[in-house]
Amino acid sequence: MEVDLLIYGAAQVLTVASPHGPKRGPAMRDLGAIPGGAVAVHQGRVLDVGPSDRLCRQWEAAQTIDAQGGLILPGFVDPHTHLVWAGDRADEFEMRIAGASYQEIMAAGGGIMRTVHQTRAASLDELVSQTRGRLDRMLAHGTTTVEIKTGYGLDTREELKLLEAIRRLQAESPVTLVPTFLGAHAVPAEYHGRADEYVDLVVEEMLPAVVRDCQAQNQEGSLPFCDVFCEDGAFSVEQSRRILEAAQALGFRLKIHADEFKPLGGTRLAVELGATSADHLVHTPPDEIEQLARSETIAVALPGTPFGLGHRAYTPARAIIDAGGSLALATDCNPGTCWCETMQLMIALACRYMRMTPAEAISAATINAAYAVGLGHQVGSLEPGKRADLILLDVPSPAHLAYRFGTNLVRMVVVGGRVFEVQ
Repeated sequence: MEVDLLIYGAAQVLTVASPHGPKRGPAMRDLGAIPGGAVAVHQGRVLDVGPSDRLCRQWEAAQTIDAQGGLILPGFVDPHTHLVWAGDRADEFEMRIAGASYQEIMAAGGGIMRTVHQTRAASLDELVSQTRGRLDRMLAHGTTTVEIKTGYGLDTREELKLLEAIRRLQAESPVTLVPTFLGAHAVPAEYHGRADEYVDLVVEEMLPAVVRDCQAQNQEGSLPFCDVFCEDGAFSVEQSRRILEAAQALGFRLKIHADEFKPLGGTRLAVELGATSADHLVHTPPDEIEQLARSETIAVALPGTPFGLGHRAYTPARAIIDAGGSLALATDCNPGTCWCETMQLMIALACRYMRMTPAEAISAATINAAYAVGLGHQVGSLEPGKRADLILLDVPSPAHLAYRFGTNLVRMVVVGGRVFEVQ
């Protein structure tokens, strides 16, 4: 039998195989490494993985690629981004390094609402154009699946515009995009002092409008996730509960921003509601870490955000992993706190500031991240039958992904069997 593509001669192939769900605890250190490995791809899916000498004997290929001693692993999955926005907040960065806090910048009319103003003023075409470059850079750095949140519209029409931008980007990009509705990203200026009324709008108007929009696009079976920013200055636990329970009743799967600045109880709420993921978790108390570890909810750490803010506190990854929890990594790519498109840097930061091993960080950036967006059965590992999303790095071992930083180590990206050379 002839296959479409055979990549051979790798120093190692990291399968990151995990057929029974996301990796937890010590399993996160097992990358399923195959020394001298190869990958056979047919009709966009992984057909076979194993030693190069066996695969080269067994399969004829329409296209062969010599990995030349590089490292092959699954394409990165970025499970938390705010990728669709207009404008920038470079001036706020200068305010921050001069000593202004995140909350002080928001109180002065900056922060999320600054981007909301710029995004509302942008046309759909402008939004797609500005986002395209960010998405292309993600692909070039090895990311093959990306979650993208709305949340810079904060009214029904504008939130639907952001969902349409994500659909247009998906139509033109090889990267798999996973949409998330984040109408509860902040209380917009026109609802200042009336947060409960804005929650009414999200529950009674926005969520049903998203359902109707998906039905109109013949996507009623694939609603986006619903997320809430549960944080001091954003939405309380009770407001978050109301939104998430309403979304769940309509068929949305759930996510939550929790414990980024203060431990309000958002992680406990995520576990109670069976959310797919709870994200940030910088200040999650020990008892809620234990609850999280016993649940199916995946913790998503965003090390680029405290790094971008100049903070010293990071997600307690060691405690979560050692408790038996499942942890994923993401960029949190956004215009205010972490304009970063590369998961490679997230791995480097996680190992330095979150005490993760390189193997744990790779598991977190691939298979666990895939489960954090509901796609663990399709992507995130190199197992027969899964989509052929993989990357070839110019390094001999996984430790180099953490050891080196500030440069792109990716030589080639394969998405659904399509080969993209990285310049």
